[in-house]
This record gives sequence, C-alpha cells and structure tokens, in this order.
Amino acid sequence: MSETALPPRSAIAPEHTWNAPSVFQTVDDWHAEYKALMADLPGLGAAYQGRLADGPGTLAGFLDAYETLYGRVGKIVVYASMMSAVDSADQDAAAMAGQAMGAYSRVLAAAAFAEPEILAIGQDTIAGWLRSEPRLAPYAHYFDNVFRKQAHVRAAEVEEVLGMLADPFSSVAKTASLLANADIQFRPATTRDGQTLSVEQGNLLSHLLSDDRTRRQTAWESYTDGYLSFKNTFANNLATTVKQDVFMARARRHASALESALFPYNIPTDVFHRLIDTFRQHLPTWHRYWAIRRRALGVETLHPYDIWAPLTANRPHIPYPQAVDWISDGLAPLGEDYVAALRRGCLEERWVDIYPNKGKRQGAFSSGWKGTHPFIMMSYNDTLNALSTLAHELGHSMHSYLAWQHQPMVYSDYSLFVAEVASNFNQALVRAHLLATQPDPDFQIAVIEEAMFYFHRYFFIMPTLARFELEMHERVERGEGLSADSLIALMADLFAEGYGGEVHVDRERTGITWATFNHLYANFYVFQYATGISAAHALAQGVLDGKPGAVEDYLSFLKAGDSRYPLDALQLAGVDMRTPEAVETTFGVLASYVDRLAGLVEAH
Repeated sequence: MSETALPPRSAIAPEHTWNAPSVFQTVDDWHAEYKALMADLPGLGAAYQGRLADGPGTLAGFLDAYETLYGRVGKIVVYASMMSAVDSADQDAAAMAGQAMGAYSRVLAAAAFAEPEILAIGQDTIAGWLRSEPRLAPYAHYFDNVFRKQAHVRAAEVEEVLGMLADPFSSVAKTASLLANADIQFRPATTRDGQTLSVEQGNLLSHLLSDDRTRRQTAWESYTDGYLSFKNTFANNLATTVKQDVFMARARRHASALESALFPYNIPTDVFHRLIDTFRQHLPTWHRYWAIRRRALGVETLHPYDIWAPLTANRPHIPYPQAVDWISDGLAPLGEDYVAALRRGCLEERWVDIYPNKGKRQGAFSSGWKGTHPFIMMSYNDTLNALSTLAHELGHSMHSYLAWQHQPMVYSDYSLFVAEVASNFNQALVRAHLLATQPDPDFQIAVIEEAMFYFHRYFFIMPTLARFELEMHERVERGEGLSADSLIALMADLFAEGYGGEVHVDRERTGITWATFNHLYANFYVFQYATGISAAHALAQGVLDGKPGAVEDYLSFLKAGDSRYPLDALQLAGVDMRTPEAVETTFGVLASYVDRLAGLVEAH
C-alpha cells in the first residue's frame, strides 16, 4: 500500500470491512426501517402518555415498548454512523447519519413524558410495584437513578424540548468533524530527499512515526497549519458547544457545567479535581521522559513532532493476523470464552473495518448497539502501535459484547467514566505479554515506546485538555468570551507547563491542539481517559500478579454494563476511584517505563 496516496473506499476488499449486512442487508433496507420507525413512534405517546400511574403493568408495558424502539433506532444510528465514518466523502452516508441522529432525538423526545410521570407516582409506590410486577424488577437501579436525579428533572414540556435539542446540538460536533475530515486540504509533507507525501487524517500518524525528521516536521506543520487556517471557525464552533453545556447545566439547575456533566453518573466533582491535582504533582516524571527522549534522538532541541519519533530503527512489522494472535495470547488470563469471542470477531464475524482508505475519518473507535456486533473502525498499518490500537478497541468491544449478553437494554451501555477502563486494561495485559516473550532489545524499546505513546495521549494530553476544558467553561460561566487567539494562548500555556522547558513550544501550532480533538464536544469527557487508564492499570496489576478473584471480579465488571453507578462498578472490579490511589499507582507504572527505557537506550 503506497504511502503517497490512500486507496479509495471501493478498493478495500469486503472481508476487510465492517459487516454492514449483519445490521441491514442493503441501504434500501435501512431507509425502509427508518420510515417504519418514524411511523411507529407516535404510538408510544398515544398508548402510554398520561397513563403510567395506572398501575405496574402499564408501566412495565411502556418500558418494554420504549426499549423496542430504542433498540431499533440504535441499529439505524450504528449503520449510518459507520457508513459515514469509513468514507466521509460519501454524501449519501452523511445525509443518513444526519437522519439517524434526528431519529434518535425524536425517540428521546417521544419518551420525555415518562420520567416526570414516574416521579409523580412516587418512590414508595414504585418500590411496591417492583415487588408485585416481575417485569419491573430488573429496573430497580434505573428507578433509583430517576429519583436521585429528581431535583434536576423539569416539567414534561421542558423535558420534551430538552430532548428535541439533542439533534440540533449534535450538529456542532458534526460540523467540526466534517470540517476536519472532509474540507481541510493539508499541504503535502516533504521527506529529507525532497519527495512529497500527502497529509490526511488517515495517514498523519505514519508521518509522525517516521524516522525522517523532515517528514515529521513538515507533516506536523502542515496538519496544524490546516487547522490554524480555520481557527476562527473551529473556535466559534467549540465556543458554541461550551455555551450549550452551560445552558444545559443551568436548564437543569446545576451549579456548573462540570457538575452537570458528572451528575448523571453519580460522580462527585472532587474526582475530577483530584485527578488534575495529582497530574500536576507528577509533571516532573514527564519532564524526565522528554529529556531522555531528546538524548536518545540525539537532537539539541526536542520539538512536538519528535514526541512520536522512533528510538530504534528495527521496528517490528506485524500483519493483522499476527496482531490478533498476540493480542489473544496476552489476554489468555481472562479465559477461553473471552479469547474465543474476540478471535471470532476479528477473523470471522468482521467486527473490524481494518485498513485505511481515502475519506476514512481519523482515529479509531468501537461502535454498536445491543443486537449488533460491537464494530471497530480503525486504520491498521502493520505497526506495533496499530496492534495496540486494535487491542484497545477490542477492550471496548468486549466490554459491550459481555454487557449486551448479560444485561437488558436499559443497562446495555456503560458510562463514559468506565469506558476507557477495558480498553487500557487490554493494552496493559498485551504489553506485559510482549515484554515477557520478546526479549530482543529493539522489540522491548518498541513496546515501551508504544506504551509511552498511549500514556502520552491519556496521561498527558487528556489531562491537559481537561484543564483547558475546565477553564473554557468557567470563562463562559463568568460571562467572558472565547476567541481563537485566547484559546490558542491558553492551550500553549498549559503545554509549556507540561513540557517543563524540555520541549520547544511553537505557540501557534501547539496552541491549536484543541481544534484537533473532537472529544471536546463531549462535555468533560477527556479527563475520563486519565481516570480510565488509572483504573485499568490498577486492575491489570491484580490479574498479572495472580491476585485471587481478580479475573472473576474484572469480568463481573464488564458484564455489569450500566447496572451500577460507575464508581460502584469499578469497586466491584476491585478499584476505588474515590481516592487518588489508582492514579498514583499508574504514575508509578509510567515512571517504571521511563526508567526501563532509559536503561535500554543507554545500553543500545
């Protein structure tokens, strides 16, 4: 596969693409189901609105009917969003994705009457109905959560309007995605020998991982300059999302956007602030790593585009089937059933849209719904980093797979707070396996580089973005404005602190980093990458150490889905995120990688 140009979507072999026909056989079938769902939707309110207090049977009937509609719209959303993600230039798919989000918004709006009616019934009455109606028994946690949120649930008319806002509000994130993935034209990168190479979302990482510093520099500068050329649009877009977050917080009578974002998951804001405090205390570990990397590369000044540069020329070439084998071996402690399901997904059932193509959106993600496969979109390129990305996304997918098998629709998802635990857990176990079975020093360096790649993203970039996000929201809450230049300056200042004088700060190009992360359109999501990697490493250590019950407890956590509050689910697995212990432990793991890398580089 040429590095100079990505193949069109049509050139990718079907066996290397996600299994779209398993959701809908054809696009026409999708459109038919969309029309059928829209026709059926009014029946929910007609049958149940104003009647939930009639008795436990009526309430159970409503919940059954709503779950059926929710399952149907989920398949519509998954199909359209995956179609659009693998080819952002496909305008029909983009239109379908917009329709799907509209359908999802309408399903939420159609059921908006339910929670106010449930609250009016009263918690004591609901408790009695739970005992008398077996169909309601599985909803005990759901009802507990409804009454917990009572102070922030508005009247039915207000809830209906807030539900309808999901679609227009989602357009802001879609605008940013289309701007980044379809409209920005990045100028070519240049190699040390003068060759020009295209720069696209799907191949940026391959440029940054190159041993050619000229290529890295020109690709990074092209990429950041592409975003800078639209800085005002991106800034206005992000500011709009922040204002939406503040609006929703105030509409639901929360003290802040941060509190509003964490309240649905029953997470105190102290968890966020404790993470940031611990992160700042451990910045010297990162400063030491930058210094080691600069010496290993033999450069006078370390630049941001050097952060991904290889420290060994002998990097392993890992085809996709080999990656699946090594991932399976690393996850063997979780048992035969876990590994067998994972292998079927990767090699037979086509969970994974594997290789890059022109128009494929940046990054990787796991998608799906109860009733579909847990699909993965990525751009596998035969590197150790690609293996690790696959292991990471399989963590998400296996979390979904087990939750869907063991939970009803109401608990079939899991919160953002626990979403990054299974993914990082998988990576921790696979790294341990590779370090234990691949003694070659070059391979060991490559494994640690891969670990540092993810630690850099989750334990450096994401907490830095979290600090940025908090300041943005607080400025809007104080009535202050946000502009492109002020956001760039804030971001540059935060990175300067994190780099500690060991990395050169190109203030404009470093400062535009916020625009390259669509994660900021999910209210206070980014800090949860850092809490997720912390919980993951604490739990993985128990499994690697052979702690009694560690595997069983971890699998119970995966199977629990959303049937417990996130902090309680993690406590079931064996880690308490109400304290800083897991974050401290994971900084210890980070420091051990830095120490090991220093020794390997010195002996290399």
